[in-house]
Amino acid sequence: MEKTFFTLYFNRAVTCLLLLGMGFSSCTPTPKQEIKPVTTTFMIHSERLTDFKGQPVYRYLLDNGHMQVELSNYGGLISKIIIPDREGKMENIALTLDRVEDFLTTEHPFFGVTAGRVANRIANAQFSLQGKTYDLAKTNGDNHLHGGIEGFNKKVWTPETYSSDSAVGVKMTYLSVDGEEGYPGNLQTTLWMELTAENLLRIRFESTTDQATLVNLTNHTYFNLGGMKRDALDHEFQFWAEAYTPIDEELIPTGEVKEVGGTPFDFRSPKILGDQIAVLGGGFDHNMVMKREKSAEMKHFVRVRHPESGRVMDMYSDNTGVQFYTGNFLSDFPGAEGKKYGKHWGFCLESQNWPDAIHHSNFPSPVLLPGDRYLHTIEYKFSLEK
Repeated sequence: MEKTFFTLYFNRAVTCLLLLGMGFSSCTPTPKQEIKPVTTTFMIHSERLTDFKGQPVYRYLLDNGHMQVELSNYGGLISKIIIPDREGKMENIALTLDRVEDFLTTEHPFFGVTAGRVANRIANAQFSLQGKTYDLAKTNGDNHLHGGIEGFNKKVWTPETYSSDSAVGVKMTYLSVDGEEGYPGNLQTTLWMELTAENLLRIRFESTTDQATLVNLTNHTYFNLGGMKRDALDHEFQFWAEAYTPIDEELIPTGEVKEVGGTPFDFRSPKILGDQIAVLGGGFDHNMVMKREKSAEMKHFVRVRHPESGRVMDMYSDNTGVQFYTGNFLSDFPGAEGKKYGKHWGFCLESQNWPDAIHHSNFPSPVLLPGDRYLHTIEYKFSLEK
């Protein structure tokens, strides 16, 4: 299929001057950042790649002049995040495949995709809601994982690019029909992915339903701030979490909420990942508790530092937890640029409701009712240390 290209350039500094000259004062000076000058020139590059099940699949490149994010409307995908190190070398820090097209045909461990209708695990692939029992596909042993056989990660979303004086992005919508993957209700979801002048990647979800259903959406990017030269065990982590939810041998929460003090889960002060994994054994695949109850408050969840490159990533969210996964099941996976992704080569910080919450009355509820809205915002902010 012939590929089509569209590129939009957007100069924030020039636009602000024009608006000020016309009497507007909505533009404010770009804050000084470690990895960018004051002036920010935005660009959106759009490329139609192919059709999938009769729907067009696009590749998008968001560029603020200092970092780039590659997206696709297939799977609500983040395929690359390209940022400089302290020497100015630009590298991709997201585990990925060589091309967006490869995601359509290659089974992979959820690199960069949107997980839904319900991210994470549902025990026994079954739940009851308002007196009715719903059976789901068993995609992880006897359990249901990340929305089923063809979850949101394998859907073509309807895309629309947008820009403002402070960000460029892609808005995507998807209607999950009643009964899809066993879930009740027609669920309408809008996903925004945008890059700001402050080197912040913001992801926003909004969903509505016409029947009571379950919703728990997240993005499943695997990060490696070192640029995939080796595993991520040399990264330093700090979580603003006082508790976590223990799991059984099938990685299902037991229902207990346990304080992190005196455990390998205590990252309240910065810890090197490899040191904590050595104490825990096997690696992390656990929900870190960030809130006990739902609220609209954006909280600083995690800071990750890579001392060698100088890269720093701060994560913020309004959700109740973050699934901390350290790539425990990666094993010589053929990734981009001929690299083999091994165990612990990447880590996921999946902002979401607590796993298997429908089976634990003491967990924040994953139920969405008609007339209500599911709202969820995630922010990853990138910076450099000298």
